[in-house]
Amino acid sequence: MEFWFSEFHTPDVKHSIRVNKHLYTAQSEFQRIDIFDTPEFGKMLVLGGNVMLTERDEFIYDEMITHVPMAVHPNARNILVIGAGDGGVVRELTRYDCVESIELVELDPMVVDACRAYLPENACRLDDPRVSITFGSALKYVRQFNKKYDLIIVDSTDPFGPSEALFTKEFYGNCCNALKDDGILVNQQGSPFYKEDAEAMRRSHKRIVDTFPISRVYQAHIPTYAAGYWLFGFASKKYHPVDDLDAARWEARKLKTKYYTTRLHTGAFFLPSFLEEMLLSVEGSYADSKY
Repeated sequence: MEFWFSEFHTPDVKHSIRVNKHLYTAQSEFQRIDIFDTPEFGKMLVLGGNVMLTERDEFIYDEMITHVPMAVHPNARNILVIGAGDGGVVRELTRYDCVESIELVELDPMVVDACRAYLPENACRLDDPRVSITFGSALKYVRQFNKKYDLIIVDSTDPFGPSEALFTKEFYGNCCNALKDDGILVNQQGSPFYKEDAEAMRRSHKRIVDTFPISRVYQAHIPTYAAGYWLFGFASKKYHPVDDLDAARWEARKLKTKYYTTRLHTGAFFLPSFLEEMLLSVEGSYADSKY
């Protein structure tokens, strides 16, 4: 008997992956948590019926949400990570000697426990001495700080359900206040391909544009995410994501990556025409901005 996991990307489109074994399932206060073993993608974390990561392609997401801002900011020492309870973003950040503290704020402690047990390649650096973990609302957490962080990475689930508050104008304003004068905010922006996802992306981008003086969107191709096409937002008080990229400095670190390169970094900000038009509809000058 065959066992498949299917995720609906729209009411008329679903993505199915063959499953060898259902390794873990639990219902937390916030969501259902499942971990499957699959022949093609290895172990797969699913929250609320949506694929969060697989062992096969998580490196794309975690490298692009982490190394892009780290290659731009000249000295990111104090970092706040929101969501990312699987540990992949923390793993990438701990590779930087310049980083002094990483505060991880995760809503659901059961996600961290499940990933420690079943996804150790992601969770392997959660006990690094520079890492502290707080469980609770990131919206409330970030309110209490002013000009504390060099970088905030928001690795949340989609803007529905438990993570909806992390896509509001209030949240982005609080992040802006919590960043230093040269701070950077990076967040996942979803996929622009299907209608509902595209509308959510436009709403989020509009709120960030209204909050930060510099706001850009960049892309990556992730096979297990909706349409295989994913976006990230880059917002800053000072740094442009391409003009202020210091490729030589980043390459001197000699970090081995599987997806990110400084050449790809630049190219990721050159967007297809249909996406430029979407962003132009909420920003007003996106297509004319310098990359």
